[in-house]
Amino acid sequence: MRNVRRPRRYIAQHWLTLLRPVLRYSIPRDAYILRGIGASRGPVLRVDRRRGSAWHGVERRRKPAT
Repeated sequence: MRNVRRPRRYIAQHWLTLLRPVLRYSIPRDAYILRGIGASRGPVLRVDRRRGSAWHGVERRRKPAT
């Protein structure tokens, strides 16, 4: 079993709508994963809820690069 969490990728709602046939929602992950193989492989997708295209605040979704 994999111990490292796969990074979440944030995508726009319209892409999730288009990819709906190949994705399923995982409640424990609070994200969308690929049907069939998503439990162990592939992307983990979440809706990008930030408003506007330019973000000037602190990024709180992942650790800062060191």
